[in-house]
Amino acid sequence: MEFAGMNYLAILIAAVAGVATGFVWYAIFGRAWLRALGKTEQELGFRALPFAVSVAASFIMAYVLAGLIGHLGEPTLMRGMISGAFVWAGFVVTSMAVAYAFQGARWSLILIDTGHWLLVLLVMGAIIGLMGV
Repeated sequence: MEFAGMNYLAILIAAVAGVATGFVWYAIFGRAWLRALGKTEQELGFRALPFAVSVAASFIMAYVLAGLIGHLGEPTLMRGMISGAFVWAGFVVTSMAVAYAFQGARWSLILIDTGHWLLVLLVMGAIIGLMGV
């Protein structure tokens, strides 16, 4: 399923896997995340918008990551994962560190949230690397 040089099936699977990874991550760290955030489940309640944004962002992230991996040559599992790690270290952690520092966020919140994005990008990179760009 390729169009204009992109493997959209790989992007779709990587995006869905990214969202699923987030669900599992926060199922495990959800209580610690709420404590670090200083909120309760009742205060946050259920809101559909954050989930919709998460899904849309996952598709964009997978698409852009596929584009980056495609510029490195033949996609492989290792190239995909290394690309995900570089994107995480160069863009995600740095952006979140600045934002959270100005917000005065707790270090535990930073670690939980950046850990989530590291795992998401490694999973996406692995899928795209294995399936091709």
